[in-house]
Amino acid sequence: MKGILGRKVGMTQIFTEDGKAIAVTVIEAGPCTVVQKRTPEKDGYSALQLGFMEKQKHESKFPKPLLGHFRKAGIKPTRWLKEVKFDNIDQYNVGDKVTVEIFQPGEKVDITGTSKGRGFAGYHKRHGFGGGRKSHGSDFHEGPGSIGACAFPGRVHKGKRMAGHYGNETVTVKNLEIVDIIPEKNLILVKGAVPGHKGGLVIVKGK
Repeated sequence: MKGILGRKVGMTQIFTEDGKAIAVTVIEAGPCTVVQKRTPEKDGYSALQLGFMEKQKHESKFPKPLLGHFRKAGIKPTRWLKEVKFDNIDQYNVGDKVTVEIFQPGEKVDITGTSKGRGFAGYHKRHGFGGGRKSHGSDFHEGPGSIGACAFPGRVHKGKRMAGHYGNETVTVKNLEIVDIIPEKNLILVKGAVPGHKGGLVIVKGK
């Protein structure tokens, strides 16, 4: 396993040699700094703690425990700090850089991001309910329908699909193909859509 932290730039399209258009998401991935190593002997698993995008804040703005964590590693504080599972952590040391070159075009990756927050949404937008007839005389247009029986069980079951907060959740899209990599600009072009808004954090994980 391997991975890298990135920032969603946006979507565009590229053309293949035979003229077909492919919709791609552009991700600015890395370079990420290794802040800490997790080893099987000490932690029970192999992983790297990666920092992405140096933060141009005064040190007084950072929580002291986090600031001490970065100082111990001898690294400037970063905007994002995440742990990614790695198989071959022996080739990395604290302070090393992880770049987009760990991936190759044609490789399949899983991408995790935070979906766009859409606030309080109704049944139709949140769950895709069809609603009732729109014709004359109908008393049921956009209601939820029955949410439970009266006498038994006499309550609404947990997990019932109802109106509520929609979005702003961790979403993973699996098996997206890497179409191209531009190392000099730290860019990964991935076929298809990636969760989240422009500028949002994404984690690209490979096999």
